[in-house]
Amino acid sequence: MLPAGFLDAAALYPMRFADGRENRGLVHLARAIDHPNIEVGDFTYASSFDPPADWAARLAPYTYPGAPERLRIGRFCQIADRVRIITASANHPMAGISTYPFAIFDPARVGAYIEQITGLPDTEIGHDVWLGDGAVILPGARIGSGVIVGAGAVVGGTVPDYAVVAGNPARVLRIRFPPGEVARLMALRWWDWPVERIAAATDALAQGDVEALARIGAGAA
Repeated sequence: MLPAGFLDAAALYPMRFADGRENRGLVHLARAIDHPNIEVGDFTYASSFDPPADWAARLAPYTYPGAPERLRIGRFCQIADRVRIITASANHPMAGISTYPFAIFDPARVGAYIEQITGLPDTEIGHDVWLGDGAVILPGARIGSGVIVGAGAVVGGTVPDYAVVAGNPARVLRIRFPPGEVARLMALRWWDWPVERIAAATDALAQGDVEALARIGAGAA
């Protein structure tokens, strides 16, 4: 049984307005997306002022079924409106004189083209990541847990845990906690706790109280 007032991971629409109506512009992505190349952890949500019929196509339009790469998004992520995740199948081979994909228009040659783009990197987003409005995630990005991505940022490469990044190209502005606390948070992995324990920890999580969180994790709250 879920703790009173806690999120239901099985709900497609986890938020209701004050009058009781479902907010259909905010969805649990794991319930909204059924795609062979996309993995999304529980409690991760996406929001949109123009909610699509197909959330996978809205967020990651180049991740087609059968693509050679995968998109993995962790638990408790928060994905704002207009976020776009550009996975590696969007890339064109760049070893030739032209990047124009002539072969995709010729069924007899498309197989050779697909061979050129095999082995593409997966795109990975950790746990408890906030992707701000209009952020763009580039192919093969590795975004750590606890990261905040500023609105409109264009993010590629590896982003360390608990970093705040912004800009185009995105740069690390700061790390949210001292190194020792980051290591402690990564060891605690609160996002993997049973929901009853997470529910008991929401105040500590909201207040940035790592010591209180550790006590709850140890069952000593």
